[in-house]
Amino acid sequence: MTRPMDPVTSEVLLNALLSIAEEMNVALVRSAYSTNIKERRDCSCTLFDHLGHLVALAENIPIHLGSMQGLIHKVCSEKDRWDLKPGDIIVANDPYLGGGSHLPDVTLIKPVFSRNRLLDFVANIAHWTDVGGRTPGVGTAGDSTEIFQEGMRIPPAKIVKKNVMDKDVKELLMSNMRNRKEREGDLTAQISSLHLGEKRLKELYREYGEATIKAVQDEIFNYSENWLRKSLKDIPEGTYSFTDMMDDDGLGHEDINISVSISVDHHDVTVDFTGTSAQVNGNINCPLSVAAAAVYYVFRCLMPAQTPACAGSFKPITITAPEGCLLKAKRPAAVAAGNVETSTRIVDVVMGALAKALPDKIPAASHGSMNNLAMGSIQDKWDYYETMGGGMGASSVTGGIDSVQTHMTNTRNTPVEVMESVYPVRIKRYAIREGSGGSGQHKGGDGLVREFEFLKPATVTLLTERRRHPAWGLNYGDAGVTGSNKLNNENLPPKTTLDVKAGDQLTIETPGGGGWGKVPD
Repeated sequence: MTRPMDPVTSEVLLNALLSIAEEMNVALVRSAYSTNIKERRDCSCTLFDHLGHLVALAENIPIHLGSMQGLIHKVCSEKDRWDLKPGDIIVANDPYLGGGSHLPDVTLIKPVFSRNRLLDFVANIAHWTDVGGRTPGVGTAGDSTEIFQEGMRIPPAKIVKKNVMDKDVKELLMSNMRNRKEREGDLTAQISSLHLGEKRLKELYREYGEATIKAVQDEIFNYSENWLRKSLKDIPEGTYSFTDMMDDDGLGHEDINISVSISVDHHDVTVDFTGTSAQVNGNINCPLSVAAAAVYYVFRCLMPAQTPACAGSFKPITITAPEGCLLKAKRPAAVAAGNVETSTRIVDVVMGALAKALPDKIPAASHGSMNNLAMGSIQDKWDYYETMGGGMGASSVTGGIDSVQTHMTNTRNTPVEVMESVYPVRIKRYAIREGSGGSGQHKGGDGLVREFEFLKPATVTLLTERRRHPAWGLNYGDAGVTGSNKLNNENLPPKTTLDVKAGDQLTIETPGGGGWGKVPD
């Protein structure tokens, strides 16, 4: 018997669905093996309905939304091919086949059934610190030119069939990983997280009934869509454009522009990236799903905090980009840095355009880079990956926060104690980079300084941005100070791979955020 719908029941079930995603995330973090997941929480968990519409997202990392949506849409559009059964789990990471945004982000999805009737999907994504590739850690060298160099591509495949692990698929994956034990541990943690999500979802369906849950899901979609349309009414109708530059592609191509034109008519919004540079030889290209996740994130920020992050909140948004451009690259273009670096610049570009319409709501540019550092040694069998914070952009009401992750990443800091106890490195300095935020009525946040001393030889990869083009200010606020990378006090390019020896010192200075408003007289 279906319970009558009322606001209290709707709110209870909305929060129940959100709590399932959050509980899945906690389980994944607590059972993972790698530092990148258990310490930095570089993972996300979601619920999708039976048609592949996003229902609930554990608020971890916005960029992961694009990765999981690509895979779920592919599976839902090819249901006859997949012949989904209870207990199945699909794994993928290939950005060109709907499996991810770059190869280290490994996505798993599990259909949830009741009496052989498909109810929903549970899904998660985790950043594996190694998926093969040319170098340890991020899996790609700073000068990679094609996706084949970036690691193992996993097309969508059933890794678990009717609750039984497919040993051949698993062995194929693990045979291509440098640290097999760690990868097996993370894979097991992801599968366990899905099992928990399935269990909790079935409990909810048993208690309230399928009709009630589906009605609430529809309400969630409509509620979120209505909030976005209300938010659009606050934007003056018109078309707003902006262009910003990527520093380089790691192979000598500099000043790579990303252009956007945003048309708003109070009911819908079209985001057009025509004018963006063509795809490049380096690895800053990305599939359109990455651009979409960045756009969705920006418009999500314009909505009230209580608005659920679900399919309804994205429905009024249309996103287009020319085929073969930087943001809609064609295979086999390299894409490792597109997910982490280009995504942050997309946010800056979209916000830059909207600042012309909403000058008091949009903040100045934040530090604009995930400041990626990957390192490891094949001989000593270790690999490590982290992103580092920087300065947040100031706004009309407050200064920017110092030394934090911003926009498309939300990972945690790796504690010095963990770094030094697990890996052959010593942290010589970890501090706020004072004075790096842009001046203004409200000052931009400062970046940070992190200095490593290597105790053993290693291979190091840096994928960074805002080393040439600073984070811009708004309303006459000053730009932030650009970042820098140095090895033994010698400048390094923004994107590079190099071998270091014991005693070498690597210094990362992350960019500051832009200031807002004139400096008071």
